[in-house]
Amino acid sequence: MLLALLGAAGAAVAYGVAAVLQAVGARRVGEHHGGPRTLVRVVIQLPYLGGSALGLVGFALSLAALRSLPLFVVEPIVASSVAVTAVVAVPLLGARISRRERGAVAGTVLGLALLGASGQPGPAAVVGSGLRWALGAAAVFGLVAAVGALHARFTAGAAVLGALAGWEFGIVAVAARVLRDPSSLHGLLTDPATLALAVASGGGLTLLTTALQRGAVTATTAALVLVETAAPAAVGITLLGDTTRSGFTVLAVLGFALACAGTLALARFGEPNQATERI
Repeated sequence: MLLALLGAAGAAVAYGVAAVLQAVGARRVGEHHGGPRTLVRVVIQLPYLGGSALGLVGFALSLAALRSLPLFVVEPIVASSVAVTAVVAVPLLGARISRRERGAVAGTVLGLALLGASGQPGPAAVVGSGLRWALGAAAVFGLVAAVGALHARFTAGAAVLGALAGWEFGIVAVAARVLRDPSSLHGLLTDPATLALAVASGGGLTLLTTALQRGAVTATTAALVLVETAAPAAVGITLLGDTTRSGFTVLAVLGFALACAGTLALARFGEPNQATERI
């Protein structure tokens, strides 16, 4: 269990530092009108490449943690990467953290500690092919719903895209939790959950990027965190046998609430460059 918790925490750190490094790379390019050339200039910056590599490390660590820890433990830990971003953005991007946000970081850490202590480790309950195929269908549904959100002409458009990105990332987490045999290539290729994981990963990244481009960083990140943590937790508890240690249910609920509330309070750091520009 300790290794899995360290893996989940390592994923949060990797994602948080990755976001700041990618922001540093984007700043080096400066203000441009966008387009393919600007994108190429950004992605070849060493800080951006380093951030992308760290993002892959974080993804691998989170998938490994999900094999032996409940979804209601791992997902809030991974989502707390915005707290890491907030802290790292101070020396690297010149960001300033308010007293309320420092309290949010402390609350997030306390909530994650309670979650880590209360979760009952173990693999997910064995599920049939029906649920595995349903995950793929749910991922496609999220992408279809995003098509409508992309054409929406209302102020909540970015928040809707953020929620749909959280939906996709939640599917990634559930799919990783129920993979039959991730250590075998044959097992991965014949498991419908692998397809769901691949579709949802790509879809989630695309939707999150699109939402952030609309500029509503706080609304997007808040919607992302709410859906990404709550939906998989509900699935894990109701369908996959995720549970707490005996007598730790209240602490688990408190820890989940603290971690999510702290993360939401730091939502502006979902995109470090825009967060520091508004200071």
